[in-house]
Amino acid sequence: MDISYFILVIPAFLISLGAQFLVNSTFKRYSQVRNYRGLTGADAATRVLNSHGVYGVRVEPIQGNLTDHYDPRTNVIRLSDSVYQSTSVAAVGVACHEAGHAVQYAEHYVPIKLRAAIIPVTNIGSSIGLVLAFVGLWLVNNTLAIAGIILFSTVVLFQLLTLPVEFNASARALKTIKNDSLLEGEEYDGAKKVLQAAALTYVAAMLTSLMNLLRLILLLQGNNRRRR
Repeated sequence: MDISYFILVIPAFLISLGAQFLVNSTFKRYSQVRNYRGLTGADAATRVLNSHGVYGVRVEPIQGNLTDHYDPRTNVIRLSDSVYQSTSVAAVGVACHEAGHAVQYAEHYVPIKLRAAIIPVTNIGSSIGLVLAFVGLWLVNNTLAIAGIILFSTVVLFQLLTLPVEFNASARALKTIKNDSLLEGEEYDGAKKVLQAAALTYVAAMLTSLMNLLRLILLLQGNNRRRR
């Protein structure tokens, strides 16, 4: 195993594990704190939509833990079991964040449109980019390796675009929570911590992909030096 794996990939992987642990522990902590107004996650998501004049978006339950998402194809916000009917501070924060994504689409927020546009290419890059690159490196076939690296770079681009999308959705959520007094004081602070922890998982995912991309480039350069 090459040294670049230990220098680049393993640290990024550990950061990703740490971020996932943080989001799970933070969500668990604030899922046990009931908000004073008794708002459920579904209520909170609807409040955010109404506050921004966004109508026609359905809010539905979905099974699983932290499986919350907004689906622009069906214009539906799906909230997990621990969020949809929950009156916890964590549930309100997560639900408002997902509603923030619906608002982004309604207001034609550019980064989310760009991210959506490259999804087809990104799906190809994530499924065969790494494999193609490593096969090319193993066969010492630069054309194949470079093609794989280019495909995998679309994954990095997608995750780079994901950062402003996620940060902006959280900012919209927190602004509405504060302006509409959905949560106050320590409740608001708790929701903010939940969303900040969630944001770190996206940063960690981007770093992991970036480190893998750098590793591929270094391996390609190493192959070229050995061929001279």
